[in-house]
Amino acid sequence: MSGVFADLVGQDEAVETLRRAAAAGDEILKGGSGGGMTHAWIFTGPPGSGRSVAARAFAAALQCVHGTGCGECHGCHTTLAGTHADVRLVVPEGLSIGVGEMRALVLRAASAPSGGRWQVVVIEDADRLTEAAGNALLKAIEEPPPRTVFLLCTPSTHPDDISVTIRSRCRVVPLRQPPASAVATVLAGRDGVAEDVAQWAAAAAQGHVGRAKRLARDPEARKRREAVLAVPRRLTGVGACFDAASALIEAAEAEAEAAVAETDAAERSALETALGAGGTGRGAAGAIRGAAGQLKDLERRQKSRATRAQRDALDRALVDLAGFYRDVLTVKLGAPVAPVHTDTAPLASAAAERWTAESTLRRLEAILACRDAIEANVKPRIAVESMMLALWRG
Repeated sequence: MSGVFADLVGQDEAVETLRRAAAAGDEILKGGSGGGMTHAWIFTGPPGSGRSVAARAFAAALQCVHGTGCGECHGCHTTLAGTHADVRLVVPEGLSIGVGEMRALVLRAASAPSGGRWQVVVIEDADRLTEAAGNALLKAIEEPPPRTVFLLCTPSTHPDDISVTIRSRCRVVPLRQPPASAVATVLAGRDGVAEDVAQWAAAAAQGHVGRAKRLARDPEARKRREAVLAVPRRLTGVGACFDAASALIEAAEAEAEAAVAETDAAERSALETALGAGGTGRGAAGAIRGAAGQLKDLERRQKSRATRAQRDALDRALVDLAGFYRDVLTVKLGAPVAPVHTDTAPLASAAAERWTAESTLRRLEAILACRDAIEANVKPRIAVESMMLALWRG
């Protein structure tokens, strides 16, 4: 696959839909009817399916001067690079997208394109819209400007997180979890990963392209995964359960802190400079003292982003752990499917000899319940400790 859709793995049907829509959009701009193009879209699918990749690629195709998403023109390049003046990208860093941010975005989206073909708004993780923010977006979708397109990304695991009213006014593009073979092909062909490593990483990442790439190239990511997969062996008693929970939480916190530290420092430095830090003028000291409110607001936003990063890191660990118990269950039932974690296959086989299929399923359900609890804002430590005890008891 070539052009702007080259990085969208295993989504041939979706790509064909988007190509036709981009061509229809080009027809509209030339005065035609443009059947198949609409002003609001929802990209939905499981984590790692490429929702945001698809939305950004479609945005590039809409801005393509050829109307095809060639991947070579100025419109394609600037959109994919995130520098196109008429493409607004909303990536929530905290737990939600507030109404103030959405109103400002809708106001800007109401203007005509400044130089591109369309005014495009891409909202990643649109399921994090607050109710008020969703209402602000709904009004814009109900009464869209003639050359504005809204692209929303949301996981298919929680479709109700986007209001039914918004969904009813959008065209839905369903994405599927790409097969491990397709992910491995991309890692080997595009990223130059060795074939055997690509196949292992694709299987271990369970179809998540970005995670597969990290596992293939980042030794720290592999170490974190190994620590998670060692959990079943550590659950020898109540005390061990609490120790394992603490280790899992602390590892997620450390991973999140490392992920946001550089961004946090750069943001704080930029704000302090803008407020006059380091200045020698008579009013410099007073200016920085008077900026306490802005610094406090920055710290609040950074704390929210850190919380989101911790939850995302913890969720990745839980998905890995669920993969192990899934492997145990398939061995127990004799299912003719490949294991998720090939490197822990002997451990899964040994566990299958000790556990019944029912107790293995209960353990798997405990992990899924933990994920749901954290998503519902239960304290992660409480949810993980409860899960560890359930895994030990079976």
